[in-house]
Amino acid sequence: MSHPSIVDGWFREINDKSFPGQAFSLRVDKLLYQFKSEFQDILVFHNDVYGNVLVLDGIIQCTEKDEFAYQEMITHIPLYLHSNPKKVLVIGGGDGGVIREVLKHDCVESVTLVEIDETVIQLSKKYLPNMSCGFTNEKLTIKLVDGFQFLKDLRNQDKFDVIITDSSDPEGPAEAFFQRQYFQLLKNALSNDNGIIISQTSENIWLNVNYLQRLTETAREVFTNVKYCSTMVPSYTSGQLGLLVCTMNDQIDLTEPTRFPTTSEQSELRYYNKDIHSASFVLPKWVENDLN
Repeated sequence: MSHPSIVDGWFREINDKSFPGQAFSLRVDKLLYQFKSEFQDILVFHNDVYGNVLVLDGIIQCTEKDEFAYQEMITHIPLYLHSNPKKVLVIGGGDGGVIREVLKHDCVESVTLVEIDETVIQLSKKYLPNMSCGFTNEKLTIKLVDGFQFLKDLRNQDKFDVIITDSSDPEGPAEAFFQRQYFQLLKNALSNDNGIIISQTSENIWLNVNYLQRLTETAREVFTNVKYCSTMVPSYTSGQLGLLVCTMNDQIDLTEPTRFPTTSEQSELRYYNKDIHSASFVLPKWVENDLN
């Protein structure tokens, strides 16, 4: 097996559109899988430091070593902001990491995963077992459809307390997840004004703050309460990944959890706590001026 992104035994993540002028590399100690599905190019390889690595369209999606930093933050920030989340929708996230984290909340009664590419789910079950462990949970329903179309077809009775968009970067099938219409569909899919949505922003402050400014402004055209935060993920280009949190409830301070992890819940967490929650919203002065 071979792959164009692997040169001299090293995987190279090069994307001049999203990450101009720089690249990220990991040594490929073993090439496990490569395939071009109907929707995207898929690569899985093993690195002795980061473990198994999932790559979609040339961009690292997760590694076994550091995935929890992203999965916990994109999941627990919105879930601990909601006073009583019972129904949760996850769009994307076929690797199962977000599902695993959502199911740590005893108050959650049902989780719906909307994933366009079933291949990602099957590969995660085989190569990322610690992330895909929630796929057999009876609370989970999987919909193998486009997330944008799923929201357009949603019936009034099928609304959610928390919606997590765990999409890939805004190119190819995920491009629609970064437009105004998508935010409007997310708003319509919330059960009430207390609902919380969170989306990965692809970019962070060091890569393209102008893009983040436009994305934040787009979200504020739909939601009245919008905040940007971030988490540290070493295998992501520049080591930082941004998240956008939105709600229609102006009384919710997005920088402070509404609920706190129980003792049993906290014992299962490796990254998230209430202090990390608040600190993730702290921005350098120049970014604060641009975004807020």
